[in-house]
Amino acid sequence: MTQPTVAPAPSYDPRLTNEDLAPLREQTWSSYNIFAFWMSDVHSVGGYVTAGSLFALGLASWQVLFALLAGIIIVNVFCNLVARPSQVTGVPYPVINRAVFGVLGANIPAIVRGAIAIAWYGVQTYLASQSLIIIFLKFWPATAALNEPSFLGLSVLGYLCYAILWVAQAAVFWRGMDAIRRFVDWAGPAVYVVMVVLAGYLVSQAGWENVSLDLSQGRSLGFAESIPVMLSAIALVVSYFSGPMLNFGDFSRYGRSFRAVKRGNLLGLPVNFLFFSLLTVITASATVPVFGELITDPIHTVQRIDTPFAILLGGLTFVIATVGINIVANFISPAFDFSNVSPQRISWRTGGMIAAVGSVLLTPWNWYGNPDAIHYTLGLLGALIGPLFGILIAGYYVCARQRVAVDELFTLDPGGRYWFDRGYNRNAVWAMVLSGVPAIASVLVPKLVTAAGLAWIADYSWFLGCGLGFVAMVVLERRTPRIVPA
Repeated sequence: MTQPTVAPAPSYDPRLTNEDLAPLREQTWSSYNIFAFWMSDVHSVGGYVTAGSLFALGLASWQVLFALLAGIIIVNVFCNLVARPSQVTGVPYPVINRAVFGVLGANIPAIVRGAIAIAWYGVQTYLASQSLIIIFLKFWPATAALNEPSFLGLSVLGYLCYAILWVAQAAVFWRGMDAIRRFVDWAGPAVYVVMVVLAGYLVSQAGWENVSLDLSQGRSLGFAESIPVMLSAIALVVSYFSGPMLNFGDFSRYGRSFRAVKRGNLLGLPVNFLFFSLLTVITASATVPVFGELITDPIHTVQRIDTPFAILLGGLTFVIATVGINIVANFISPAFDFSNVSPQRISWRTGGMIAAVGSVLLTPWNWYGNPDAIHYTLGLLGALIGPLFGILIAGYYVCARQRVAVDELFTLDPGGRYWFDRGYNRNAVWAMVLSGVPAIASVLVPKLVTAAGLAWIADYSWFLGCGLGFVAMVVLERRTPRIVPA
């Protein structure tokens, strides 16, 4: 499949340009395409596990539902902010950063975001591989002998299933953005159908009168006690989506208009996520009377049903769901990010494959296996992503006043608008240091020192980093202006 048409100008420096990074000549994505993108992003095993892990905080179901919805509304607002610069200019996330960090300095946020995508790619592939393992064990019982831990914490069967998914995702990605768009257009709705069927089946087995929506685990919290916990849960939701939210410009650049992008975000985030949240709560609630225990992982739920058809349908569905989110969130981002580092040596496809190979080396199955690990991981990732988000928003909306000279993004001429100081905007680099260090410390210090009463700070690492990044960028630019509106 061919990539969408691009328009590399003859004057563009080849060291900054290839057909994947150049401004788009045609922007054709509709609101439905953006809506389908978010459906694929939401309907993953990781999404269900993260939502289910909120019950371990001691919240009631309605509080979990409120936290999920409040968090996603925040994500919707921020996605609209980050979508506009790329939609207007037709360039991906790393390229629009050249207007803020400099034509060479933009590689800093690109590499950070790309590295984070590698970690997430491994996590999502590992979670989806668990569905394949269940299918193998059900239909080929002899493979149970291959399911014992062997090398680096994963069984032979685990490696086999991981490899199958690794190749399948690479095959879809390799066919190009148009093929990816068509894949996510039907994958999200297909997953919804199966999840509705699963929820309906469990409720019919339990009887609606036996389904209690109070799923809080551990000590029940009073209303006053629950408020800070709910705020932490809201922050957790934002952290979960912080990755695709940061580089959403990689997708909004294809939108036919900013209005279409905003409409797609509205349908794909608050509206879609509300339905997703209701399904999560109802499905998890029904597992208590049906199986005698709370199960928040949909893979384990399907496994407990223990009928061949349910395991095959459910397993393949969650594979499709996770492939969808992995491609749109963790393949495309590093594809652009790493390509931006050396456009003539690293193509869009090569950048994506770097992420795929790196995901195996990180052995995600060794560090993503419990709610505490999930919360800690999201906090650390949020600490890295928050500053980049705040700096980009401040640079584009406040400093550049939403005006960017697109052609200047592709020149290494020392007299160019975005050359700044040897290709770097020192204000943006310092803003990243000033905001990134406190944000990362907010996650690491309470864990390392076990300081009493400070653990809650880690939940807000994204907000801390984002706020400090925004303020630092504005203050530094006002003291020594470097970004001049086009």
